[in-house]
Amino acid sequence: MPGTKRENIKIGVKVKVVQKQDQRSGKLTEGVVSKILTNSPNHPHGIKVMLESGTVGRVKEILN
Repeated sequence: MPGTKRENIKIGVKVKVVQKQDQRSGKLTEGVVSKILTNSPNHPHGIKVMLESGTVGRVKEILN
């Protein structure tokens, strides 16, 4: 499931995010959402979240 809609992302869900420095390479980081940082209902590049590890990135995939 793509991470472009805020309603699909809940705190505690496992996701894959792309960090700012990894956008060119497309390297994804896996983790659990601790905070949703994007306020708008959707975003073309993915909803920005903070993972439990403290990593901030845009959701590319929701794993469930």
